[in-house]
Amino acid sequence: MWNLSFISEEDFYNHVQLTIDKYGEKLQSFDLKRFNKNIVDPIKLIFDKSVYRSSWEQIISNEIFRQRDKSNNNDIGYFHQTIFKYIEHCRVPNNGEQGGWDVIFENPNGITMPDGSRVSRVYVEMKNKHNTMNSASSGKTFIKMQNQLLQDDDCACFLVEAIAKNSQNIKWEPKVDGQKMGHKYIRRVSLDQFYSLVTGQRDAFYNMCMVLPEVINKAVSELDSSTIPNDTVFDEIRDISAQQNYDSEDLSIAMAIYLLGFSSYLGFE
Repeated sequence: MWNLSFISEEDFYNHVQLTIDKYGEKLQSFDLKRFNKNIVDPIKLIFDKSVYRSSWEQIISNEIFRQRDKSNNNDIGYFHQTIFKYIEHCRVPNNGEQGGWDVIFENPNGITMPDGSRVSRVYVEMKNKHNTMNSASSGKTFIKMQNQLLQDDDCACFLVEAIAKNSQNIKWEPKVDGQKMGHKYIRRVSLDQFYSLVTGQRDAFYNMCMVLPEVINKAVSELDSSTIPNDTVFDEIRDISAQQNYDSEDLSIAMAIYLLGFSSYLGFE
């Protein structure tokens, strides 16, 4: 039985599948050439292995994961933002359209604010984490919201954070040109609170989280087997280490790691 009333099972599955598709080339296998495309730091890898008391294979695996993961935030941002196009009264404009807002929530019956007042529309700027905006970016976003309020006196503007410090729907008061600014209709809202407002269900975000793992697993199980990474980096490093004339296998692998970054350096050439 499907437990989400605000989005159909088919729409949710398709949305998860499209998010996985965004991973694209990041699912491609890593060989040594790809691994060292942006030259890795051998010193860091050697420190990490010793300090974390890990194996060479695990350290290499961790570095591959890091390289894959560093560009995944945009993919997860797609998941957080685009899901709202399936939810009643919400739309997700194309990039640069309708003021460049990430989500627009519009309800002809009115949207109740925390102070009891009502507006017809909420314009949303969405961020993955609460600490991803510097002061200049915060100021620019606040001014954009301020301008929207001047153009539309029946709206509110939300900075919605997927990973907020707390569950919250509070007045946003950033510093703009060194001065603290604020307006009751410019608000800083955690993702769970936005789900609650949009769906009318207090635990809507929680319920989504509860069905998500199973849906992801189903979508991944239906992927073509060619999309399953077969990383060969450690095997290639071990082959290089076998050519080194050291008594210790550990030092031989360390030398192979050194050569990733220092092959032209004095003494290594």
